[in-house]
Amino acid sequence: MSTIAPTAPADPTGVPLPQQPMHDSGPLFVPRPPRALGEEVELRVWVPHSWPVSAVALRTIVDGEISTAVLAAEQPHAAPPGGTWFAVTTTVVNPVQPYRFCLVGDPEASAEVPRYAWLTAAGMVPWDVADATDFRLVAHEPAPDWVDDAVVYQVFPDRFARSAASPTDEHGRFAPDQLPDWARPMAWDEPPSLDGMVNGQQLYGGDLDGGIEHLDHIQELGADVVYLTPVFPAGSAHRYDASTFDRVDPLLGGDEALVRLSRALHERGMRLMVDLTTNHTGDTHEWFRTAQADAGSTEAGFYRFHEHPADYRCWIGVPTLPSLEHSSPELRERLLSGPDSVVGRYLRAPFLADGWRIDVANMTGRNGAEDLTHEVARTIRATMREVREHTGRDTWLLAEHGHDASGDLAGDGWHGTMNYTGFTRPLWAWLCPEGSPLNWLGLPMTAPRIPGWAAARTLRDYNAHLPWPSRLHSQNQLSSHDTPRTRTVVGDHQAHLVAITALAALPGVPTVFAGDELGLQGLTGEHSRTPMPWEAVDRVRRGEPVQPSTVVEEQIDPGIWPVLRELLALRRRHPALRRGGIQWLHMGEDSLVLLRTHPAGDILVHLARAAHGRVEIDLAHLPPTEAPEALAAIGGARASATGQVLALEADSPGATITLLSRSAATIPGPDGPAPTDPVQEDTP
Repeated sequence: MSTIAPTAPADPTGVPLPQQPMHDSGPLFVPRPPRALGEEVELRVWVPHSWPVSAVALRTIVDGEISTAVLAAEQPHAAPPGGTWFAVTTTVVNPVQPYRFCLVGDPEASAEVPRYAWLTAAGMVPWDVADATDFRLVAHEPAPDWVDDAVVYQVFPDRFARSAASPTDEHGRFAPDQLPDWARPMAWDEPPSLDGMVNGQQLYGGDLDGGIEHLDHIQELGADVVYLTPVFPAGSAHRYDASTFDRVDPLLGGDEALVRLSRALHERGMRLMVDLTTNHTGDTHEWFRTAQADAGSTEAGFYRFHEHPADYRCWIGVPTLPSLEHSSPELRERLLSGPDSVVGRYLRAPFLADGWRIDVANMTGRNGAEDLTHEVARTIRATMREVREHTGRDTWLLAEHGHDASGDLAGDGWHGTMNYTGFTRPLWAWLCPEGSPLNWLGLPMTAPRIPGWAAARTLRDYNAHLPWPSRLHSQNQLSSHDTPRTRTVVGDHQAHLVAITALAALPGVPTVFAGDELGLQGLTGEHSRTPMPWEAVDRVRRGEPVQPSTVVEEQIDPGIWPVLRELLALRRRHPALRRGGIQWLHMGEDSLVLLRTHPAGDILVHLARAAHGRVEIDLAHLPPTEAPEALAAIGGARASATGQVLALEADSPGATITLLSRSAATIPGPDGPAPTDPVQEDTP
């Protein structure tokens, strides 16, 4: 039996990526994105001389009909030698307005360049394609400005830290005065169970005051947003089966502890994101118990009973998680709508949360022919606006979504999603070792190992379906409380370094699951919910040997923390890594090269999963910049410049990051670095 080895498909244009025309939704090409209908927006396209054109045309869709305009060549103060800037101004008529560019080849030029091609967010295509990957101008109210610069640190409260006052017995097990019936108290250094049911019953006793005691660690890493998985009383340690939304679990310290944590974060200039299950409650929830006790109650309308009281709709058939019915006006009032709802209450004083992560957002409000998901998202956004009128604080709305979220990101609901499809999956599949035994994020197969060009096509083509603001304000996570750990996925130290470079470099909000900065391991989501080994963590931060004495401490890789800290510091210093657009310059088997574009300077990122031959990027074809400046060389990768050619090589897995600084004189018009893109200090 023969096998066919996959080979990289030729680019459909036949022209290398660095020599192709460029446009993205970042500030180099869209200097001032719209904030309201009726605004005029300038759009720029860079066309290298290697792609001769007779015309560049804008095609946009206004009120469902095509509108076109021809772009004019623009001459900056310093004429660029390698190409021509083209620009056009268009008026934003619709809240989400798609557009693309048609490049008409010069008939006098050689036939090596297509005579007719479209430039969309998925790249250059020399034939007609559907509108799904068009660029989009979004005039809906944007996410808070602070989200563009955020780095999130995810905390699973029960497993993060016990406070100094936490009660324990002589065996080190959690020993509160009142222990829930479901709980199995655990010693902090005992590893979590692989069995999901058992894991949910393992109570380690982490609390919110313990989180306060370890904020130095989070801030020194470079994170400035703490995202807490649910904090409400529940029937498990994960607390996604809430028994009430009216108070914080006393096991975590109660309402007062959440207030203390919020204040401590805000005093440091950090922020707090909390977690809400809008799709379901636990079967011990006070609403559900009232609904079961009285079929005529208001709360009975919050759930769908097939036969009252024991047969009801629940999340994927799990009876402990009865699904909520958002067709109930009273449910929406209590849960979603207005400052006094559950959503509103925790955004107001004294809690002052800075955002909500919505659990199972992809299923919320969906039941057969009924689809209220967008209405739920818009209602929460309306509540956030109403609360802002009283507090003056902008808040972030993030949706959990495990597959294609593009249909739910219209711009007036969720600000973004947990981008498993457009970030986690392609990087896992590129970086995991051959023969990985890990489940492929829910599919009935183990994780595949794919070539870099295939991963890059997902990173580019799938994300082209998302409006740019939605992508920029989505979380990028290498792992979470619902997945195997990053280190277990990628297998070794060097691949882990490549993964965290991608985390710091790609568009979106970098999100670190507590413990990943140490190389902790986990085979499943439940198994990944590992208690933080704080004594060892403190030694890592001080640069001392770990001297492991437990199974978890034996997993620690002290070389991850300093590199991740350095990479996040680079992200803070360079606006391109936080707010820039993205261009793909090379898609190889074992190497990927991308460019984060920004008026203040571009950042070129080279990722290598293995040793590879020389990749040359001729900078002369790109929008003009100054001489390259090396910012980071990680693992076995290296970059060197000879004239306008940047050579990228690797002897083993690694990454390089190179600054291509830019003078405002090389950009059309008066737009230098935008005033909203300051260089940040090294500490948040």
